[in-house]
Amino acid sequence: MSTSPEDSPPPQQQDPPGGSGGLDPQPRDEMRDWSGRDLLTGKVALVTGGDSGIGRAVCAAFAKEGADVALAYLSEDGDAEHTASLVREQGRRCLTLRGDLGDARHCVDVVERTVGELGRLDVLVNNVATQEPYDRPEEIGDEQWLRTFEVNIHSFFRVTKAALPHLESGSALINTGSVNGLRGNKQLIDYSATKGAVQSLTYSLAQSLMDRGIRVNCVAPGPVWTPLIPATMPEGKVENFGEQAPIGRAADPDEIAPSYVFFAANQLSSYYTGEVLAPVGGETMPG
Repeated sequence: MSTSPEDSPPPQQQDPPGGSGGLDPQPRDEMRDWSGRDLLTGKVALVTGGDSGIGRAVCAAFAKEGADVALAYLSEDGDAEHTASLVREQGRRCLTLRGDLGDARHCVDVVERTVGELGRLDVLVNNVATQEPYDRPEEIGDEQWLRTFEVNIHSFFRVTKAALPHLESGSALINTGSVNGLRGNKQLIDYSATKGAVQSLTYSLAQSLMDRGIRVNCVAPGPVWTPLIPATMPEGKVENFGEQAPIGRAADPDEIAPSYVFFAANQLSSYYTGEVLAPVGGETMPG
């Protein structure tokens, strides 16, 4: 995706959960310009929502830093295999884990399979998310409300809980929040509520796990051009997506992934826990 507002997205839509191949413009999400420094050599990372968007870029960056990667995804097999190929290009192992993280049992399964097949777990990235905009709060049905919470926050806690017996001192846990969790969004009420919960969960877990040497941090991006956008928003909202940011455009996933490398690598962030890093394109929010 270009860094200029002139190349902002045209009107487009996809069927949920969306796929990278149909995006116009194509995002930068493969970390082709990233040079690894062996910051994660010998580590194993599990990334939920790892098939596309921010998750893909994180998987690619982690592999360039020397990590083996397990990626959990819903149903987009082509996207998942493409991301796995990026990991394997670096000579790293990659495990793809298909299934619905809104299901409590699957949250446990992805951890058990990661440890069983890759041998350990050092970095957990809770990144999976769903959203659906509504013009009025009354339009949000109970089923939609509960589904958003199952995927966006319940899975974060369930996967974390399953991972904790395998995380040793020096491990890192990274949650994906959102600018909408920091300041709300009138059309994404349930999504914003879950992202606020993600940030509070981060603060609480950081305090709870400090004596175990497990660092817990959060990345809360502003608008990012990913398949989630045309798969969940009407065409009118997709067109020129991200231009509302002060910087004038949405981010590419490649611009967000370095924040996850920072939090994952003890060499860079050993003194950071309970932090929310917000790459939001120049928006300032006092308080």
